[in-house]
Amino acid sequence: MEVTDEASSAAAREAEQAAQVVERDIEALERLLQTLAYSNDIQHLDAFKACFSRYRALDAEILPLAVENTNVKAQRLSFGPAREAANAFHQSLEAAARSTAAATTCCAEALVAKATAALLEVQVIQARHIAESDDGAMSQMEMEMATAEGNARKAVDTLKGLLSPTAAPQLSAASTAIDRFHAINAELVTLSRRNSNVRSLALSLGRKRTVTAECDNSLHMLEDTLATHDFTATR
Repeated sequence: MEVTDEASSAAAREAEQAAQVVERDIEALERLLQTLAYSNDIQHLDAFKACFSRYRALDAEILPLAVENTNVKAQRLSFGPAREAANAFHQSLEAAARSTAAATTCCAEALVAKATAALLEVQVIQARHIAESDDGAMSQMEMEMATAEGNARKAVDTLKGLLSPTAAPQLSAASTAIDRFHAINAELVTLSRRNSNVRSLALSLGRKRTVTAECDNSLHMLEDTLATHDFTATR
C-alpha cells in the first residue's frame, strides 16, 4: 500500500506486468507438456491455472482500489487542511476574547475553550472514521461530528453576544475558519466512505492470501511431478 498516487500506480503496473510474465510462462509450459504427453503434469498445471485465474480476478478488484488511495487522502486532509482550519478558528477566537472587558474575560475564555474542544473532538473522530469499515459505525461517527461542530457554533454565537463590536473582525475570521473546516470535513468523509485502502487491504490479507497459498500448493505439486521425469541430455 503506497502513500502517493504515483507510487500506487507504479506498484499496480509492476504487479500487472509480473502477472503477465507468469501467464506467458504458463502458456509455454503447457505447450511443452502437451508435446511430451505428460498428462499428470498437465492436470497439476490446470489446477494452478484455475487458482491463478482466481488470483488475477482478485488483483483486478484490489489494484484499482489501492490506486484510489481514498483513506490516505482523507488522512492527509485531517492532518493538513482540517487541522490548519481548526487552528485558525482557535486563534481567531482567542484574539476576539482578548478584546473583552475584564469582567467578562472568564466567560469569554470558557466559551473559546468549549468551541475549540468541540472542533478537536471532530478531529479525533476523523481518525476513527478513516480507519472504520462498517457503514453503520461511520454513520454514527458522522452524527457525533455534526453534534460537536454544532456545539462549536453555538459557543461562537454566545461569544458574539458577550464581546464588544471591536471583536467583529476576529469573530468573522473564526466563522470563515469553521466554515472551511466544515467543507474539508465533508470532503474527508466522502473519501473515507469510499474506503479504498481499507477494502483493498482487507482483500489482500484475507481472500488473496488464501488464494495465494492455494496457488503455491498447486505449483509445488507440479514441481514435484516434473521432478519425477528423467530428462536425459542429448547432443
